[in-house]
Amino acid sequence: MFEGRQQEVDVLMKSNAEFRSLYLRHRELDKQVLDAELGVRPIDDMTLARMKKEKLHAKDRLTTIFEKSAAH
Repeated sequence: MFEGRQQEVDVLMKSNAEFRSLYLRHRELDKQVLDAELGVRPIDDMTLARMKKEKLHAKDRLTTIFEKSAAH
């Protein structure tokens, strides 16, 4: 996510609490989902689906915040 735009991400991580919180949550969910898909983390299908949905929602919101900041 945001490949090649790390400097802009770093600025947002420092200046926008919502972005920072969502970014960290997205990373946490990404790791948990990957672990579940690899079988490292036992998890039921309903929980996995909920986590994927939350991860997607976080990504959508992050993208919106990122695009708004890039426009300014």
